[in-house]
Amino acid sequence: MPFTLIDAQFIPFLVAITLLSISPGVDTLLVIRNTARGGLRDGIATSVAICCGLFVHATVSALGISLILLQSAWAFNALKLAGAAYLIWLGVSSLMAARRGTPLPVKGVMQNAAPVPLWQPIKEGLLSNVLNPKTVVFYMAFLPQFIAPTDPALLKSLWLASIHFVIANVWQISVVLMVGGASKWLASARFAQTLNAATGAVLVMFGLRLALQQRPV
Repeated sequence: MPFTLIDAQFIPFLVAITLLSISPGVDTLLVIRNTARGGLRDGIATSVAICCGLFVHATVSALGISLILLQSAWAFNALKLAGAAYLIWLGVSSLMAARRGTPLPVKGVMQNAAPVPLWQPIKEGLLSNVLNPKTVVFYMAFLPQFIAPTDPALLKSLWLASIHFVIANVWQISVVLMVGGASKWLASARFAQTLNAATGAVLVMFGLRLALQQRPV
């Protein structure tokens, strides 16, 4: 069934999703951390991987699987704890790197640093998004407001997710470029230790807060 891509609800959706994308959170923090760790390549890969997770959530929401997660306490708690554990693991990894005090492998500055495999930032970005139950809940509550009863839910959800994909990537890659421009600072062992300690602590805090979050009613 054909549907209108840009309707009366498109501008409100665009404004809301832009504000959501630029608000500080785990995604921005992970992009900054991975850019500092592996340079522009890793930052961009992380951003794209994070945003690919949006299509997973859009599909899940459209097919009604989100409703099952919201209605089932054990299913929601399992996803919540998996996401929390992953964030804490990322945070602990950063704290351990801070304890070692080694400089970040910034491309073009540290010639002897071994680059991080490309699959690593892709995996970290995708899993941090897909395992975040807040995104499941958000998409379940948010997207239906912009989908008319006559619209095919899956196609319209994927279209809206693609808009979110573009806006979020524009913002996050802008952050990548800003961080990448500070490569001389990032090559400093002291700066790397401070950054790893700060991001590690915040990621652990996000993970603990997520683990303690109550299921929405």
